Amino acid sequence: MAKEVLPDLSDLVVLITGAGRGLGRSAALHLARCGAVSWVSPISTAPARRTRPQRSKRRAAKPTAFTCDVAGQKCSRPWPPSFAKRRGRIDAVINNAAFLKYEPVESVTEETVDKMLGAGFKSAIWGSQALVRHVRPDVGGSIINLSSPVIVRGYPTTLVYSAIKSAVTSLTRTLAAELGPRKIRVNAVAPGSVPTPGAIGINDAAEYERRAKNDSAAPARARKRQ
Repeated sequence: MAKEVLPDLSDLVVLITGAGRGLGRSAALHLARCGAVSWVSPISTAPARRTRPQRSKRRAAKPTAFTCDVAGQKCSRPWPPSFAKRRGRIDAVINNAAFLKYEPVESVTEETVDKMLGAGFKSAIWGSQALVRHVRPDVGGSIINLSSPVIVRGYPTTLVYSAIKSAVTSLTRTLAAELGPRKIRVNAVAPGSVPTPGAIGINDAAEYERRAKNDSAAPARARKRQ
């Protein structure tokens, strides 16, 4: 088995939303193993303290956990300044938070739409604001938004989720144009179907297998269209 080589990210200070579980938690743990100092928050008031790095030969950093409702702008105001003051700045933000609920169009409620918009879209704006306020202007920084393959392929019952991820992708392009001259990179990643705790129960094993096949076949279909 090949030896795992971890990059040295000991100078990196990262803010991650939705890091109590799933992809956000995995990102926080990996960054910590690489030595990065991270500030992590779950989607709401659920505890984030279980987000702790595993042991590695390099001394792992310890994520700073806190709780708040990431959908509210006030969440981005008191905590980032205190974190940035201790660390000197914020270098990168991973806007990962999302609330998942798949249902047919006739079942969608205003409450569901508001909750999904808050966690999945508004939080990306507030996270980006936090970086802009606390990044070192002479060095710059990075914003990473979590998108999804649903923005290019229609999946039944994902109406609200697909619309939000499309909005996040548009937000990414807009922020890249606006913040690029300020040395801030803005990118979106679309990891595809991952059986995280938040997604388990929404998709069964057969649906994950079907989507995985679609995800892997997409590049080939794209090449044929070119």
